Parts: sequence; structure tokens; C-alpha cells
Amino acid sequence: MKIWVDADACPGVIKDILYRVAERLELEVILVANKLMRVPGSRFVRSMQVPNGADVADAEIVRLLEAGDLVVTGDIPLAADVLAKGGYALNPRGEFYTDATIAQQLTMRKFMEELRQNGVDTGGPAPFNQADQRNFGNALDRHLTRNFKRG
Repeated sequence: MKIWVDADACPGVIKDILYRVAERLELEVILVANKLMRVPGSRFVRSMQVPNGADVADAEIVRLLEAGDLVVTGDIPLAADVLAKGGYALNPRGEFYTDATIAQQLTMRKFMEELRQNGVDTGGPAPFNQADQRNFGNALDRHLTRNFKRG
């Protein structure tokens, strides 16, 4: 199992949690971004820079991930692609995307996008907070307890 991170928009505190998990479990964590990412010196953590462009990082993650890998992302279309390929997708607020909910999430995303295109102010997500950080850590821990076996 590897953990892939859609790193351009991932909060720094979430990356820090992932760095600690990588060291503790000796688990590979790969951050994929359009810009150069600094990561701690670790044999378990690396960054991968991809060319600029819409969804280039997403496409690279989907291309490289294997069934059973975990992807940390807030991007619903990427999460749908991850699920279709047999991976797991977790958002930085600690919520897993699932086969049972992804179609509804994609529909809602499209609806909100249409509202914004028509000039409707839809607001935005609530600010990221400590409860979100805690929820992420707990969800990640539960997932790894169930799914990660040291090789």
C-alpha cells in the first residue's frame, strides 16, 4: 500500500500527519503537485512534480496508483477515478469517498458549479479547523489499522 497525496491543495497539517505516519509505519507517501514541494528527508516520503495544467496531477495519481492504495484529496472527480481503480479516497477533513456516495457527490458538485457559472454566490467550504485535523487523523488511523500490513 502507498499513500498518494493530491498535494497542491492539501493543508500543511495534513501533510505533517502523513509524514509522521510514513516514518512510524515505514509506509511510502508520495505528494504529487504542479509545483515543487519540499518534503522531509525520509526514505518513505517523496514528492513528484508534474507539468502545470488542469488535472495533470490527478491523471498522474490515477495512472500510478494500484488497487488498495490510499489517495488523500478534496477533488471529487479524482476520488471517483480512484474508487473506479480499486483505491481508497480520503478527503483532508477525514471523510472517505465511497462507491455508495460518489455519484451523488459528483452530481452536487456539478450543480454547484452551474450555480456559480450563473452568478450565484454559493459561498465556499468552511475554514479548515482542528476538528477537521482530528477527524482526518482518526479516519486515517482506522483505515491503516484495517488495511495496512507491514511487508
